[in-house]
Amino acid sequence: MALVLYNTLTKRKEPLEPLHKDKIGIYVCGVTVYDQSHLGHAKSAINFDVIVRWLRHRGYDVKHVTNFTDVDDKIIARANEIGIDPLKLSQRMIDEYFGDMDALRIRRASVYPKASDTMEDIIRMVQGLIDKGYAYESNGSVYFSVRKAKEYGKLSRQNLDQMQAGARIEPGEDKQNPMDFALWKAAKPGEIAWDSPWGKGRPGWHIECSAMCLKHIGKTVDIHGGGTELIFPHHENEILQSEAYNDAPFVRYWMHNGLLTIDQEKMSKSLKNFFLIKDILGKHTPGTVRFYLLNAQYSQPLDYNEKSLEEAGKALERLQNTYSSMKAVLTTSKGTDDASELCEKAAKDFEAKMDDDFSTREAIAVMYDLSREANKLLSDGKLSQKGAQNVIDVFDKFNSIFDVLVETQRTGEDLSGKLVDLLLEMREEARERKDFAQADTIRKRLAELGIEIQDTQDGAVWKRK
Repeated sequence: MALVLYNTLTKRKEPLEPLHKDKIGIYVCGVTVYDQSHLGHAKSAINFDVIVRWLRHRGYDVKHVTNFTDVDDKIIARANEIGIDPLKLSQRMIDEYFGDMDALRIRRASVYPKASDTMEDIIRMVQGLIDKGYAYESNGSVYFSVRKAKEYGKLSRQNLDQMQAGARIEPGEDKQNPMDFALWKAAKPGEIAWDSPWGKGRPGWHIECSAMCLKHIGKTVDIHGGGTELIFPHHENEILQSEAYNDAPFVRYWMHNGLLTIDQEKMSKSLKNFFLIKDILGKHTPGTVRFYLLNAQYSQPLDYNEKSLEEAGKALERLQNTYSSMKAVLTTSKGTDDASELCEKAAKDFEAKMDDDFSTREAIAVMYDLSREANKLLSDGKLSQKGAQNVIDVFDKFNSIFDVLVETQRTGEDLSGKLVDLLLEMREEARERKDFAQADTIRKRLAELGIEIQDTQDGAVWKRK
């Protein structure tokens, strides 16, 4: 089965056909680093982390580029507010970002370009657009002329005349058309600025991504991703300037993740309705956070509430318990069923769900089906040691993509599992000497602590409720 993904440009699912066979360049719009990252940033990062992991699992050589907008009005305002150089503030927030993303087990991108490090490329692109007649200088700023471009609105499906009716020129701007957008902004007194052919200034928001795509991937990008809020105007304007400059199609597949919302409103710093990643990780494990965000289709919005996150943690424990149980009986199970048919079907179904536009929620459902059937074989005393290994292999494949399960006990980690095993040994010894009262007491006390004991033909196994 071919891997298909939903293309925002064509509004349909399409087979993935990279520009260069077996190689994929994917660019994902990153964060504007003026403050710490919140759970909405985590959703986008985790969604694309899993997408990139799956592409690599399917054998593609993936170059993953995620940018940092480290020069911006918000950054300048925030830096002035706390009395720090804007680029120092940006770097501090970038360091915080990496700490948060590492904690969430998000694999690093191939490249993390910054606007401040791409200035020569940006200036070259702006000058090229002027030379081609697509842009014009005005009082030290440079604007892209939307009337000179073709197919404006093809991504967002908006009509230029309709958009222009609601547009206005901000104070200090000298545009020919209200819809024209800044490629280069003339510096205001006291602002951070760079030298350019048009005077001191800094880049507009959209041009940095076009310049970074060209520098790190090429004229045509296989996959360009970001949140749905970026479709217009950011990604629409990226298309205009990139295709005008390069004379080539800009992006083959546009992918957009749905937003994380609270009471149906976007989680954002400007609305002050956000939860910092570090605060969430103070109450929930990284696996729980990843599982919660992945138990929904990446392209759909997800309305956040604390209860749902707690329930995700409990739901994840069901998979973790199965995984741990399989490992516990790997050398002791005495059954004869190797579960090969069950595991082959689960692996095939998992692949099919992920190949269908990275349907993580449905892939998780496959794992629950496997978990239920594997536990039944175990409790009936039918599962062989080979069968336990086959189940583990499917779980390992799942976890290599989702990264939500604890695979091994690490030094310094919670030792509660080993203590439960010790109590089970004591319970078994009590039963052998027919001290059933003591055995029942151990079972009841463990139940009070949220530990459920299941007696099988191969001995007792336990799981967290």
